[in-house]
Amino acid sequence: MTLPTVPEIEAMDRAALVAAWSGMFGKPVPKSLSQPFLRRFLAFEVQARRMGGLPKGFVKDLDRYRARHVAPAGSDLKPGGRLLREWNGITHVVQVTEDGFRWNSASYRSLSAVARAITGARWSGPRFFGLGEAR
Repeated sequence: MTLPTVPEIEAMDRAALVAAWSGMFGKPVPKSLSQPFLRRFLAFEVQARRMGGLPKGFVKDLDRYRARHVAPAGSDLKPGGRLLREWNGITHVVQVTEDGFRWNSASYRSLSAVARAITGARWSGPRFFGLGEAR
């Protein structure tokens, strides 16, 4: 496949961006990606491929970082599980579902959204529920 130029990417409509993505990665475009993000991502990928990719030292640093850090909190939560958290004298019970989380008869896609609903402030959901790195 011939890589498009950055000006060509800037002029592409969504169908052309999707075709370019499929040609470069051999996979369908994730559904939630907007056209501006697709353009930036494809332009970065074209530049990286033309320039030989990321510097080897940078890739090694990323690998070392990944090896030191635990998988994202919540990735091991199974549907049917429950999380408990006391906040301002009230015990909150959150049910883990197939699609996310359920609290107070409402569904949420993330723990952070649940934490925000409980506290009224922007919290990291995993941190709020004590699911941080292994101790």
